[in-house]
Amino acid sequence: MLKNLLKVAAGLLLIAVLALVAGALYLRSQTLPQLSGTLSAAGLGGEVTVTRDQHGIPHIAAQTDEDAVYALGLVHAQDRAWQLDFQRRIAQGRLAEVLGEAALEQDRFLRTWGFQQAAQTALPALSERSRRLIAAYTAGVNAGFAQGKTAPEFLILGYEPEPWTDVDSVAWSKLMSFDLGGNWEQELDNWNLCHKGGSRALTESSPPYPSDGVTILSADELPVTGEDASAPGDACPAGDLNGHLSQLRQHLAAARELGMAAEPSKGSNNWVVSGQHTESGLPLLADDPHLQLRNPMLWYLAELKGDGLSTIGATIPGLPAVVIGRNRQVAWGVTNHNPDVQDLFVLPPNADVTVREEVIRVKGGEDVRLNVEESEYGPVVSKLGDAADAPRLALSWPTLMPGDTTLDAFLGINYAQDWNGFREAMRAYVAPSQSFVYADTSGNIGYIAPGRVPLRQGWDGTLPVQADGEHRWNGWIPFEELPQTYNPADGMVVTANNRSVPQGYPHLLNNDRGWADPYRARRITELLNEKAPLNLADMAQVQNDTFSGPWQDLRADLLGAPRSRLSDRAEAALDRLAAWDGVLATDSQAATLFEWWLRGLKDMGQDEWGQTLSTRAVAEALRTDGPLCAVGGEGGCDEVLAQTLEYAAEQAEQGPFYGRIHQALSAHGAFGEVEALAPIFNTSVAAPGGSDTVNVARPSREDGTLNFTAAASYRQLIDLADPDASLFTGTLGQSGNPLSRYARDQQAGWAAGEYLPMSMDPADWGQTQVLRLQPE
Repeated sequence: MLKNLLKVAAGLLLIAVLALVAGALYLRSQTLPQLSGTLSAAGLGGEVTVTRDQHGIPHIAAQTDEDAVYALGLVHAQDRAWQLDFQRRIAQGRLAEVLGEAALEQDRFLRTWGFQQAAQTALPALSERSRRLIAAYTAGVNAGFAQGKTAPEFLILGYEPEPWTDVDSVAWSKLMSFDLGGNWEQELDNWNLCHKGGSRALTESSPPYPSDGVTILSADELPVTGEDASAPGDACPAGDLNGHLSQLRQHLAAARELGMAAEPSKGSNNWVVSGQHTESGLPLLADDPHLQLRNPMLWYLAELKGDGLSTIGATIPGLPAVVIGRNRQVAWGVTNHNPDVQDLFVLPPNADVTVREEVIRVKGGEDVRLNVEESEYGPVVSKLGDAADAPRLALSWPTLMPGDTTLDAFLGINYAQDWNGFREAMRAYVAPSQSFVYADTSGNIGYIAPGRVPLRQGWDGTLPVQADGEHRWNGWIPFEELPQTYNPADGMVVTANNRSVPQGYPHLLNNDRGWADPYRARRITELLNEKAPLNLADMAQVQNDTFSGPWQDLRADLLGAPRSRLSDRAEAALDRLAAWDGVLATDSQAATLFEWWLRGLKDMGQDEWGQTLSTRAVAEALRTDGPLCAVGGEGGCDEVLAQTLEYAAEQAEQGPFYGRIHQALSAHGAFGEVEALAPIFNTSVAAPGGSDTVNVARPSREDGTLNFTAAASYRQLIDLADPDASLFTGTLGQSGNPLSRYARDQQAGWAAGEYLPMSMDPADWGQTQVLRLQPE
């Protein structure tokens, strides 16, 4: 009897396995695109060859630039159709149409801010060349959509993507600008601090940038006035804005649901060194933008070759250009500059506003009507009450203003042949302000931080202000006076979101609390100087460095924790830390202890101010026995150290080795929290690094782990002496389809600090697949 039952069970299991295999094969047949052979494409001017290398990276060869960009649109649609549509729906505020009521709050936020309207005004302002290339890209995307292969997400949700439009390409650049420009959120935090603790709270929770902190540019590279225009303001205004800010906090929550809110791990490193520091005598350039990890990954690696274009690097699905990379003469890297370009204005009750009605369609529900108001200061992003004269809060931000020509700049640098051409392309740049490093095959290096940065007079943008004559923007910092340098005497430019300008720079970039702590910039500079003369392997070691600057800064104070107040477990933890080398490796137990301890110390600010402290605020409090140590009662900092170490030692027992509880989480935008689908569409991998290491992997999860969701989203290392020896990598893979072999094939190498060839030479591509596109 038992034997027969086992046979039946085995048979049922076999049937289930066969059904799963058949289902997977069916999904593959319906969703995986054609990667080889010949494909007819409507709107194509001439034959194009798309050669995918062993990692699915397309090398596009066309007779014209328009056809090359057309083919980029087509391969984006082949590999990232869902990403294209999902990003477009974010910009349009149309998520609820396909995801239902769960996405309604996100749509309200996105419609209120008006990203799609801003994109519509930007398109006519672009150059004729840009509009021509965007149109070619649009035709390519739609040719890809027309193949009949569809992403699994479309099958699951039961709809097909609408045709792509030129405005859709511009719209996604607006969302990237939001992702990298969070000063409005800082204004919310600052107001909360003022409300709870006055001006003192501002300084204690986030100290101004240190006077001896490393800056990107030195005084001999910029005009100085002797007065520091970036001195932080310290006056908290009278009155209570909490009522105004409640709706805006809802917007912030919605942005976080989309992975768009600012967080400390977002930022980036890039640097460039001239031949005076290299083995070859020609420059080396590195870049690794730190952004939200997601599945599919943000970046798409590609090479474009037409009659004028010859570029390779990181593209973004939706945009018709290499955003970060090189052509045959010049290379560039991009990090967030982060000047304060957003201000919240409290409008008077009688302020003139225009109103437009937005209709949000909700899958499975009733349409929702939304009245969106626009003022001379920008969109009204928060309102107290429904009365006609209710106070309103408006947002000024260059990204939402007409005439944004940023895409002209990105397309322009793809064509640049030298510094003059590169710099001229940067004149068109509007937002988000970025730190660009530059190098060329003639041996030159440079740096520029383009973008519209407002001129303020008599106020610093720290907090929301009244919309009156005293608080207005008076134009933009002139292009020639933006931070920039060419062939600096020291032969090196290092950026890590640290302060870009020295004391005495004549313009206000931000209130001096908006810069990242200088740990990464300091470490990169030290390593580059130590390792010189440099080669590409040295650059890789620097880019993947996981030595903890915060540990170096806090070590003496932490190891001074009072042993008389510690349990045996905490004492053992302290001994382990005393012997630690400060490297946050996946097999380290001390790394686990330190990051738990640092989290506990940063949370000191929650009791006092309602928000987490910066690392330097923790260091300052411990060093001076500052007021924040009062959370330890009469025991002061000693008691705080003892309590937080006990907490760290307890947490570390649950997962002693760092890599077990410190993993890079890449979640799917729609299915990331759907129990049945998350295991298919989400992915994770153990990775080194931590808070403020060069290889940033700051723990960000509040789920009993030290997992992180923002990190180096792309890495590149470019050798101007031998450009085809250059290297790059993404976080996951080229395909957004979990059934594709190219969906996650870069992930393990990324976590281990490995790279792929960034080469235009077919000899470096490995096994290839060739798709020939022919005009229909």
